Amino acid sequence: MVALGLVLVVVGVLVLLAGIFTTGDAGDASILGIHLGSTAVFLLGVFSGVAILWGLGILRFGGKRQLKQRKEKRHLQRMAAKLEEMERGEHKDSGEQL
Repeated sequence: MVALGLVLVVVGVLVLLAGIFTTGDAGDASILGIHLGSTAVFLLGVFSGVAILWGLGILRFGGKRQLKQRKEKRHLQRMAAKLEEMERGEHKDSGEQL
């Protein structure tokens, strides 16, 4: 999820910057050898902005999810260590009673 979010943000920023720096005085642009009119440049900017916002949302969601998974993993490791410690204690107690 985080990787997809980063890709969307980077692609959106690159397209936005390409549109900004290749636009002429009349609003026309040539991006990747394709001549675009002013309406196409506007729509490209809108779609780039949407991609950036969507990418940031995915990054945020993915980051929260990873953090939750790490916390859960740490909790499970602590519980497993406690269980193992208790089992060792029971084996020692049962060995002493024999």
